[in-house]
Amino acid sequence: MKDAEEFRYLVLAVQREGNRMLAAALRPLGLTPSQAEVVSVLDDRGPLTLSGLGELLVCETGANPSRLVDRLVTAGIVERTTGASDRRHVTLTLTADGAQLAERVRVVQDGLNDALEEMLTGQPVAPTLTTLRSVASHFPAGETVRRRKEAPAR
Repeated sequence: MKDAEEFRYLVLAVQREGNRMLAAALRPLGLTPSQAEVVSVLDDRGPLTLSGLGELLVCETGANPSRLVDRLVTAGIVERTTGASDRRHVTLTLTADGAQLAERVRVVQDGLNDALEEMLTGQPVAPTLTTLRSVASHFPAGETVRRRKEAPAR
């Protein structure tokens, strides 16, 4: 197996296992990892337009997150407000229930991040991040991660 192929499969393996862990931890909250990402982004940076939200989602890179948002609106987690002067301008915010759910999502994410930190103890993380950023910079999802990291939180 070539190094590039092993790299690709290792990234895929870590991503899949991390997503399984996250999905299992979110199940009691009734959220998928993609829905939890929307809740987290709106909690950190809302209110946002649909396109503004889409620019910050890794789970829906390059896609319109409207179906994802529709499910959260139906569940009473996200509120969609239409602009008074321009009906095409839609603002998304968390409802009161959504804000409470965001706190629970943060606890789940913090727990997963703590588990990853423990796995990374003693490992040379900085060079690995440099490599991953370099490879990711060639793809839209890498740009999304960069925006998320640089975007100011509320």
